[in-house]
This record gives sequence, structure tokens and C-alpha cells, in this order.
Amino acid sequence: MALKEIFHKPVDRNIEGVIKADDDASLWLELDEYVITNEVEKRLEAFLDAYNNYAGANGVWISGFFGSGKSHLLKMLALLLENWEVEDITARGIFLEKIKENEILRSDLKKAVAIPSESILFNIDQKADVISKQEMDALLAVFIKVFDEHCGYYGKLPFVAQFERDLDQDGLLQDFISEVEARTGKDWPWIRRREKRMAKAIDEAYSQVVGEQIQGIIDKYRNDYRLSIEDFAEQVNAYILRKGDDFRLNFFVDEVGQYIAGNTKLMTNLQTVAESLATKCKGRSWVIVTAQEDMSSVIGETGHQQGNDFSKIQARFKNRMKLTSQNVAEVIQKRLLLKNEKGVGQLSELYHAQVNNFRTLFGFGDGSATYKNYRDKDHFIHSYPFVPYQFDLFQSAIQNLSLHNAFEGKHSSVGERSMLGVFQQVAIKIADHEIGQLATFDLM
Repeated sequence: MALKEIFHKPVDRNIEGVIKADDDASLWLELDEYVITNEVEKRLEAFLDAYNNYAGANGVWISGFFGSGKSHLLKMLALLLENWEVEDITARGIFLEKIKENEILRSDLKKAVAIPSESILFNIDQKADVISKQEMDALLAVFIKVFDEHCGYYGKLPFVAQFERDLDQDGLLQDFISEVEARTGKDWPWIRRREKRMAKAIDEAYSQVVGEQIQGIIDKYRNDYRLSIEDFAEQVNAYILRKGDDFRLNFFVDEVGQYIAGNTKLMTNLQTVAESLATKCKGRSWVIVTAQEDMSSVIGETGHQQGNDFSKIQARFKNRMKLTSQNVAEVIQKRLLLKNEKGVGQLSELYHAQVNNFRTLFGFGDGSATYKNYRDKDHFIHSYPFVPYQFDLFQSAIQNLSLHNAFEGKHSSVGERSMLGVFQQVAIKIADHEIGQLATFDLM
């Protein structure tokens, strides 16, 4: 038998290796293919318990090494809490199907999803308009932008968004839009992108709607616009209150670790945003973020002051969801390497024929590092054609190449590749090999 014949699903099927926060083209597939590993199950239990029973900390920090599934988990949480739906299939239904055995988790999940909420999911680097992270309000600017866009206002120019918000609160926004569109023959999204060129038409329409002659209204907003973290939190709270008693608005921020790394101001800004949302919204606005590996490694060798600043963040982001290399191995085994009945039979025979050779073949005795061998028959069947140590060794290789700047940026997602993507490519490459052959490390 060829290796490709032993898998439950075709190994060359389309698997999105790198999950992108802003990509909503294949949400159903991402939900359907998501693997709830033992580790993720434990992390979900802790998070949902905190989410259902708010106790002061509204921040969640998802950390893990390259390829450990942070972005995928973040995106799934965003879809789950909002209970995203397509063609009568809900995120809640898909997840409940995946955790049939765990009654406590099922109960917590139902309770969390029953709380009406909206999710704002974004990659902070992609959404940041500012060129320099040294700018005082770089992080706050991104939060304001995504919130304005979520409300339907023009996030790219915050003073235009504020102009729209003020009109909206006075109940005049639709009248103004109709008036300015009638005068120009253009739609409002087109006009507001060219607010300098269209200033005269905007002034005329605004004057007509408010009933008094006003000139340079957009310039006034541009010159007067100032927004603090406290103002932002108050706007979020006002939005939440308009939506109803139990409603929540949650921010899901991908790759925040590399964005704030080494910048004390951005670190404290992140902590203050979370803190202000906690104070103003009283647990009805959560900030869930992802970062490479554990928190201390994000900022490297910290000075005394940076260490203090980071410990403040830790106080706000008390809910930790750390994903390990074990989680990656389990995802690859369950999502890519799952075997069919015929394959299990063949591999069972192979295991019994070769089990006594495994220690000789895959045991490394020089004492420098310990890498995993096959534990038992089940472990062999789940991992084949890979050897268990390859999961950890490949991850170590990637981390150390990254440390020595082999890839762009110390905390980057390494050239748009994921562990799953690399293992899939290797599996496809050896798909025509006979059973009994292994995936060799050089192929990675």
C-alpha cells in the first residue's frame, strides 16, 4: 500500500495552514476543521469560567510558540462568543459536537454563548495606520479605528468618524447623508474619503440639516479632535448600553506581542485600555490577545522599569491560555494524520514487527537533549509516517533560526508557514512511498 491510502482524509486537501484574522472567506471550514485538543479543552474551561463569572480581570492572553494555533484559537473564540451563523449552522452547534464527552465544558459554553455579544477581530499590525510605533497613541489609535469601523463610521479618519457619531447621536446622520448625496450625486463613503475636496458640499448639507449657516465644519472637527483612553472606554460603554442589559463587546487582537515588544509606552497603553474598559464597562468588554511564546520572552531582556510595566499588564491579563508544542503535535495527528480502518490494520502489523527496533533507531544517548520516541502502538499509528521527536525538533529549529534573524522579525509567523502546513507538504511529498518508509527530517 502507498502511504496516501492509509489516511482518513486526503492529505493533499486544502488546509489553511496560517489563519488570518481578517480572512472570512472560509470561516465554516476553519470552524469545522478546528481540533479541540486536551490542552485547548483545559484552557477553554478556565476561560469560559472566567467569562461567565467576571471577577475584575477582563484580559485574556493567548501565548505559544510558532505554529501552536494561537490565531486559530483566537478566531474560533471570536466566532463562538458571537455565535456566528451560516445556513442554519452555528459556531455553538459545531463546538458542542466536538466536546460531547465533557458535560461541564458544554454547560459553560452554552452559558457563555447565551450572553449576547459582538466580536471585533483584527490583526493589530495590519490595522495600524501609523508608520512609527513611537507615536504616543499608536495602540489606542488602532482600537479607536476598529471600533469606529464596527459602528459603521469612517475609522481611517477619526475626526470624520466623530463628526458622524455626533450627527448620529442627534438623530441627524441619515438626513445629512441624504442631503449631501443629493447635492453631489455621489455616495457618502466616496465623499468622506475626499473630505477636503468636498468640504463645500459637506458645509451646505450640514447647514441645511442643523438649520443654521456653518462653514468649515470638517476643519473644526479636525482641529478639535482629541481622544483619550478614557473617552474611548466611555464610547464603548455607551455603545454597550444602547445594545441592552447583558450585551458584551469583545476585542480580539492578533499578534499584539510583536506589536508592543520592547516599547514601554505601548505596553502600558495596552494595560490602560484593558483597565479602562474594565472600569467603565464592568466586565462587559473583554480584550483577548495573542503573543508569541510566554509573556516575558516577548520583551526579551527587560530592564527594571520594563519589568514593572509588564507585571502591570499581567495583573490585567490574568486569564492565560498557553499553548505548547504538545498541542501542535495533537492537532497535526488529528487533523492531518488520522488513519482509516485499512491503514490502522496495516500499521498495527508494522508496529508489532518493528517495535523492538525503535529504541535503536530513534533513541539518542549523548545526553545533550531528550527527544520523544513512540510510546505505544496507538502513538505510533497516530504519528506515522513521522517520528514523535520531529515535532519538537522542528519547532526548536524554527525558534532558533528565528532568534538568529533567519526570518523577518523576531516574533513573526515565520514566512506565512505553519507547523501544520510544513507537515502537510512533507506528507504530500512522500504520499506515493510504500508503507514502512518514514518522513525524514531533511524534507522539512
